[in-house]
Amino acid sequence: MHIVLSVPRDDGVRWRELFAAALPGAHVGLREPGETANPDAMPADYVVIYGSCPTVFAEQCAPKAIFALSAGVGHLLALPGLPGGVPLIRLEDAGMADQMIRYVMAAALRFLLRLDGYACDQAASVWAQRTPRSPASIRVGVLGLGVIGSRVAGALVAQGFAVRGHAASPKDVEGVQVFAGPAQLDAFLDQLDLLVSVLPATPATDGILNRRTLSRLADGAHLINIGRGAALVDEDLIALIADGKLSGATLDVFRREPLPPDHPFWRCPAIALTPHISGLTVPEAAAAQVAGKIAQLERGEPVSGVVAVEKGY
Repeated sequence: MHIVLSVPRDDGVRWRELFAAALPGAHVGLREPGETANPDAMPADYVVIYGSCPTVFAEQCAPKAIFALSAGVGHLLALPGLPGGVPLIRLEDAGMADQMIRYVMAAALRFLLRLDGYACDQAASVWAQRTPRSPASIRVGVLGLGVIGSRVAGALVAQGFAVRGHAASPKDVEGVQVFAGPAQLDAFLDQLDLLVSVLPATPATDGILNRRTLSRLADGAHLINIGRGAALVDEDLIALIADGKLSGATLDVFRREPLPPDHPFWRCPAIALTPHISGLTVPEAAAAQVAGKIAQLERGEPVSGVVAVEKGY
């Protein structure tokens, strides 16, 4: 069995060691992103990609399956020469959900305790106590109830928040009032105090967080985006914060990454920015998951996490 890993140079040796240990007997080759295609390269049974590489499918045009070392696959769907009819398989959690739960919980508790307001008071040398709030008084909505979104919603329920969820199709998440489909999006959003987006990047989600939809939130609401930056219309968020409709946002993902130095988000004190760190790939867990699925495919067994290319996730 021949496996090609397309990973950055600095991480290559570590990834190869992990896959070699998980799949004894397999030949594991490394390929740097952007490396010139070699028409005489040994054909791969499986291609595993971290990030994106515009030349890999000029060299490997007929693998049995392609694995993304990430939960999102929009960057791979845009690659030239992506083989049609070849299963594209994404990571399912692999250590990311726990990280993302902690990230959302930190932002949610900061909002609950009004710590942003106290930070502003500190800067102005103002001593002013605010009325305490209970988690049950905060209406939280989780937009996107996939594997990770469902776990985020469950963690918020466990903390006592009043939680709603929205999914493309009906789902059952304990303790969560679930809305489904485009027809129920507005009802889901109405008067939310805190909105958490865990959406994938698809044509249907592009720009879904805009002036119209965000205006349905409660006055002073806060947005947390850990899904994909393309879901948010940047200028609409800035305008709604400037108008006082929204109190702020916590953003970990952006339309362009790294975020350009001249982007207005940098200069908006009501927006907390982090550099796409809410759910980093854990190499050991990711390699174990991908290796396990390769072993299943070799045995002729079905695997989970196969991307519906027409939907984008």
